[in-house]
Amino acid sequence: MSAKIRFTSAAVTRLVLAKVGHPQRDEPLQTSKQVFEVAEEDQSALTALFLKAFKNLAGYRFHHHSSLDQHEMNACSKAIFESPEGLLEKGCDIAKRLYSKSNHPNIKSGDLCIAFVEGIEVNGELVNGLCILKSESVVPFLSISTKDGDLHLHTEQGINPEKIDKGCLILNFHPHKGYHVLTFDRSGSDSRFWVRDFLGVVAVTDSPFLTNKFTNMAVAFAKEEEKAKKQLKKEQKTEEQEAPEDDTPPWETASAAKDAITYFEEKEQFSLQEFEEQVLRTPEAVEKFRKHKEKVEEEQGQRFDDSFEISKKDVSKAKKKISTVLKLDTGVEIHVKPGFVDQPEEVLERGFDEDKGMKFIKVYFNGEM
Repeated sequence: MSAKIRFTSAAVTRLVLAKVGHPQRDEPLQTSKQVFEVAEEDQSALTALFLKAFKNLAGYRFHHHSSLDQHEMNACSKAIFESPEGLLEKGCDIAKRLYSKSNHPNIKSGDLCIAFVEGIEVNGELVNGLCILKSESVVPFLSISTKDGDLHLHTEQGINPEKIDKGCLILNFHPHKGYHVLTFDRSGSDSRFWVRDFLGVVAVTDSPFLTNKFTNMAVAFAKEEEKAKKQLKKEQKTEEQEAPEDDTPPWETASAAKDAITYFEEKEQFSLQEFEEQVLRTPEAVEKFRKHKEKVEEEQGQRFDDSFEISKKDVSKAKKKISTVLKLDTGVEIHVKPGFVDQPEEVLERGFDEDKGMKFIKVYFNGEM
């Protein structure tokens, strides 16, 4: 279900609006009584504001444990795509669903925009979309107007398009698989509410998604294992002798994570069994990684495939995340970039200065950048 999406020919043409309160605080739900038709001269600016946040997002799809026909958001989307004149009724149904799912005390009330978008290009084909945006805060803004031949300054409250809190874009693409859905939640903390409870979507498990997830898991696991080994060394001491101070350079931890990434760089196809045999090696490490994987899958709400084509672009992204910072008690920090961890001994020299009674790190370089 990978999709190449372009918004150059898209246009937001019609809107359903709502004010979604909090049920537990006795705040009401107020919805549009009619569809707001966007004037042609306003469509370009409004479309750019509405769709800006959906660039370069991972794809999701509606999911139901038994049948998509029983999925409320999928049914509303299908009805709107098949009969756009039903936007008001189904748009209000979507607002009612959001209101009914907003019971948690941390969920904020806010303004809701449900927009019908025409002409979105998906894999070279023009399709319609349904854009849902929720703003949970208003900001003050200034406007200058002319009155009685003079200029006047006014302050008002409104929505900042750059700070929309939550949003999703449902594309009329792969409808039999639950459509292609793009979504974001800037708050982060309520993503489970927005993604699972309200939208009811799961990630599209394509090559980029799986590569991203497994590389992230591999890096996180490698770092945790390295930390565990260092902690074990600290604890291995006798009553007569304290364990020596751990002087392991931080880039060795980064190097351990990079070893896991090397597998993805050298292979075209990922195999979990092969990864376990060639990278993890020991039964203890395999078992720990499987538990780590199960935890991530539970958080994601779906199982991951054990075999898939590796996305080299996403491997490069993961490799860039492998970095470390050496913080010294003198206030100095040394930032170590990902590519550096291959042969750090060529440019860094560690030692102890007897006269000062302090450790030192000598840095070699050819020129400043």
